[in-house]
Amino acid sequence: MFLKPLAAKLFAKKVKKSVDLWVKRPLETQEKVFRQLISKAAETQFGKDHDFVSINSHEDFVKRVPVKDYEALKPYVELVVAGEEDILWPGKPLYFAKTSGTTSGVKYIPITEQSIKAQVESSRNAILLYINETGNSKFVDGKMIFLQGSPELNKKNGINVGRLSGISAHYVPKYLQKNRLPSWETNCIDDWETKVNAIVEETVNENMTVIAGIPSWVQMYFEKLQEKTGKQVGEIFKNFNLFIFGGVNYEPYRAKFEKLIGRKVDSIELYPASEGFFAFQDKQNDKGMLLQLNSGIFYEFIKAGEFFEENPKRITIKDVEVGVNYVMIISTNAGLWAYNLGDTIQFTSTNPYKIIVSGRIKHFISAFGEHVIGKEVEQAMNEATANTNIRVSEFTVAPQINPKEGLPYHEWFIEFENEPENLSDLSKHLDDSLQKQNSYYFDLIEGKVLRPLKISIVKKDGFTTYMKSIGKLGGQNKIPRLANDRKIADVLNQQNLTKK
Repeated sequence: MFLKPLAAKLFAKKVKKSVDLWVKRPLETQEKVFRQLISKAAETQFGKDHDFVSINSHEDFVKRVPVKDYEALKPYVELVVAGEEDILWPGKPLYFAKTSGTTSGVKYIPITEQSIKAQVESSRNAILLYINETGNSKFVDGKMIFLQGSPELNKKNGINVGRLSGISAHYVPKYLQKNRLPSWETNCIDDWETKVNAIVEETVNENMTVIAGIPSWVQMYFEKLQEKTGKQVGEIFKNFNLFIFGGVNYEPYRAKFEKLIGRKVDSIELYPASEGFFAFQDKQNDKGMLLQLNSGIFYEFIKAGEFFEENPKRITIKDVEVGVNYVMIISTNAGLWAYNLGDTIQFTSTNPYKIIVSGRIKHFISAFGEHVIGKEVEQAMNEATANTNIRVSEFTVAPQINPKEGLPYHEWFIEFENEPENLSDLSKHLDDSLQKQNSYYFDLIEGKVLRPLKISIVKKDGFTTYMKSIGKLGGQNKIPRLANDRKIADVLNQQNLTKK
């Protein structure tokens, strides 16, 4: 065995023991994180404004610190961006992760020395726990690629600003830097299509063993590799055996990936965001992701169905239940307090605490009170296409409230790799699955308030064209699985990206 794979196995064993220490003491771990956060930030402006010195319990915290989204926290963030110190967290942040919000325009998420350390450690541990479980460490001798945003950073009042993935590129361990592709120059290319073509040229003749990125953009990379060589990815990269992903559910892409690769490969799901690294998949046979309870993040949860009530109940991990849809609220060592991330999650286990991402609290369809969520439409698609030759490249769902005739319905915009022979059968399977999962949707169909869903076929590369048209092609950007309006649907139709 080569030295590096052996060292990786030994290190993985050590890290597993360390992780197990806090996994076995979840409540104590979160209580310790909570007290450290409150104590550390007591003398900041936010801490003084919210009387942190008198907070001794979660109940005190709930009374003094209301749930905030970015817009509500923005007055404090603007002071930090202006260069002021001790506003949300002691001192100044090391970075701002620049993201695009739907209502807030550009968002500047602070990243501190403590929070970036936790981000790097969690992403490292995800790989090490995989090595410890499977014994597979040979891949550390091969080449690894992480499809991400540009690592080039700008400065704003002395603080570096960039995309999270670009910031993370500065923290690749020295022992992996020689293995990492693409080159710095290629990574700095802004135009996504140009960048992917350059990555293909740099990697096509390399011994690629690990590939990571958002599935939709990795799919584009795989397709371009296939176009160039006429071979499946698994034939080009004979030692490729680990795919690392995050940002979207992999299941709708899995069949397409296995066809492009030509075989099955192991995968690890991560749950990172600019605001923190929240969870990762630690077992190959378990889709639940291990919630990171010891990473400087204190978690609260609100039932999604109660979220828009006047005073929804905020609970900690102590009171969560398996299978319930929760909005995740975070307080972090980067100075985010009772912050609504916008994601909804479900616990798959409470011993240990494991989650799946079920959608976005703003990404749902409830035009008639049905409250259909992302997890439900993805499961419907998985069930409807299982054991068939149907291959779906991408899809999104929107309500059609005012059809030209007949009852309203949900419209599914689907881009197929190969279209089904019978579109009506697929529509029925999708609708049946959705009715089975969502009792409100079932009642609306039964009560003749809604008619069964309708499929509109999106032309080949239609979603890529759409993303390019709104300036969000590549990087961390992704198509929402569903929306409560027709903004995406209207653009797809206006740009003639659907088949008539």
